[in-house]
Amino acid sequence: MPAVTVENPLTLPRVAAPAGAQARKVLTVVTAPSGFEGEGFPVRRAFAGINYRHLDPFIMMDQMGEVEYAPGEPKGTPWHPHRGFETVTYLIDGTFVHQDSNGGGGTITNGDTQWMTAGSGLLHIEAPPESLVASGGLFHGLQLWVNLPAKDKMKDPRYQDIRGGSVKLLTSPDGGALLRVIAGELDGHEGPGITHTPITMVHATLRPGSEVTLPWRADFNGLAYVLAGRGTVGTERRPVHSSQTAVFGDGGSVTVRADEKQDGNTPDLEVVLLGGRPIREPMAHYGPFVMNTRDELLQAFEDFQAGRLGRVPAVHGMGEGGPSDPA
Repeated sequence: MPAVTVENPLTLPRVAAPAGAQARKVLTVVTAPSGFEGEGFPVRRAFAGINYRHLDPFIMMDQMGEVEYAPGEPKGTPWHPHRGFETVTYLIDGTFVHQDSNGGGGTITNGDTQWMTAGSGLLHIEAPPESLVASGGLFHGLQLWVNLPAKDKMKDPRYQDIRGGSVKLLTSPDGGALLRVIAGELDGHEGPGITHTPITMVHATLRPGSEVTLPWRADFNGLAYVLAGRGTVGTERRPVHSSQTAVFGDGGSVTVRADEKQDGNTPDLEVVLLGGRPIREPMAHYGPFVMNTRDELLQAFEDFQAGRLGRVPAVHGMGEGGPSDPA
């Protein structure tokens, strides 16, 4: 799990919650069920079973892999539409290629992020490059869906190519945690991702026995998803392990601790911390569209079928025909 790392975290800015900050209690811990997405790559549904009032403004998150593909096995998703939200693809291991009908696209590898604001709508495809399909190899990442408020749902689409080297790197006071701020801000340190909906996204690596207590905006919700390893969350030290999501209650700080002893699959505790300002609007979600009302969903499907969300570029051998079926 390389992502982005440094030899000596003590050379980085250090962050910690101020004394007296109200610690957020852990409301629940859920285990992500396994499933398949796109052309059949394995995923874990990180938010399954969590009440949406604790997720808002996040909609869903899939952990893609971790899987070691044999030659010919790597898979992606076919062309499909989106409208009304943002997709964030954070790649930890492997390589993934994105292209959309709005002209956005690029290749991401260890520690890179693709941030696509679907807005009023587009078509896109995500797939491993031909070289990875031929050779096989390790693939591991996350895809997060972030809702847009009604006022932004029909904005023009936007694509951000965030290189791993541009994330803001921080550490805990003792250097036991490496914190990668991908989007939003943490204790005044800003990540490179530009968001319509105010959020914070951090990938934290904690060495065995390390603990970090971070300041957390009181107007944000708080979630911690364990990518790998074992540890505890909250000052009450609620146990968590890989493929589990912890939901925090109200307060001004979150605490995560790595167990002294990790299993043989990972040397450290790997956690993604998420927070966002709830939108608190009605949500109508079906397949690739996230709107506010059923009528808006029906309009999205009608627009897609009429080709108003874009066309698959002819360079992909799709000719001038209409878009593919939604995933």
